[in-house]
Amino acid sequence: MIGKLSEDRVKAGKQAINELYNNGYYGRPKGDTLELTLVEAAYLLYKNKLDITICEKTLAFEEFFIEASKRQLFFELKYIVYKDLRERGYYVQPSVTDFRVYPRGGHPGKTQAKMFVYVRSERIPMLLKDLLTAYNAAANVHKQMVLAIVDEESDLTYYEVKKADINGKMDTAPLKEEIIPATMLEDRVLVWDKQASGMLYERGFYGKPLDDERLQLSLVESAYLLEQDIIDIKDGADGSIIGIKEFSEMASSIDPDFARKYNTYVDLRSRGSVPKTGFKFGTHFRVYNEVRSLEKLSHSEYLIHAIPQDYEFLLPVMSRAVRLANSVRKQMLYAVEYADGIEYIDIGRIKM
Repeated sequence: MIGKLSEDRVKAGKQAINELYNNGYYGRPKGDTLELTLVEAAYLLYKNKLDITICEKTLAFEEFFIEASKRQLFFELKYIVYKDLRERGYYVQPSVTDFRVYPRGGHPGKTQAKMFVYVRSERIPMLLKDLLTAYNAAANVHKQMVLAIVDEESDLTYYEVKKADINGKMDTAPLKEEIIPATMLEDRVLVWDKQASGMLYERGFYGKPLDDERLQLSLVESAYLLEQDIIDIKDGADGSIIGIKEFSEMASSIDPDFARKYNTYVDLRSRGSVPKTGFKFGTHFRVYNEVRSLEKLSHSEYLIHAIPQDYEFLLPVMSRAVRLANSVRKQMLYAVEYADGIEYIDIGRIKM
């Protein structure tokens, strides 16, 4: 069976429709012609199901592969992913995000596609906006969004991308009517009163005990409690009262990510969840949906990193974050702030 290379397609005759499309769902019939993408044609050439010609010359696999690489950006990466998916038993067709993949046992004309697969090289950073464009294209037609990352040795890792809706079970009501005094010392806030310290820690899981009587609060916890009129904060240097605006400015000078982290913290608390520092995991927060007992503290459900709308993913860094989250039985989420609220993007490894 012969196909002719023409620009970024390989075109074969009516026989190819019967043998390649009807039996394997390769390409797309257009009248009496079967039109194949370059990756489909390369795979069929590799499987010895198709010969490919250009200007009457029959191309060997190497010749076609090199020629296809000149005609399609990232052809090599797409071929690696296409071949892997085909050999895993999936029917695969071209899509707005590289490939449309059907569930095992299904095929075009019988079942709906299950997922859209988006191919990336580990070496090329990925803008958040590009990721969300691909995600929305899949979500708008109710498809699973999958990232296929090709590393420098051509190994593949697949990630599912979806949006997460966090719903915790913690009481968000105010803790106490009387305002609790606290002091700002360098980069954290101290609560001195034993009863107040115990109440904040035990009822809301705020802060960490300095000792049996005193409590130390992080910057985001302090700002939240200050804005909720639960604490008053004095400057340890001169004893002056610090308002929320001044405190936020001070915190931002200490931590450049403070504003973004704080907005995420407030959103998580409003959802009934408890955010605590995620430093040991390399993220902004570890998050608990419910804290029943501090003596028998359960595992946190999420690791969350707050990112700006113009964020650029470095894929090796993303891979490490997701791998770490999975290894400690957590979901890796990215919190993105918009004018109408925070959106959580869940990126997790999947087996195909």
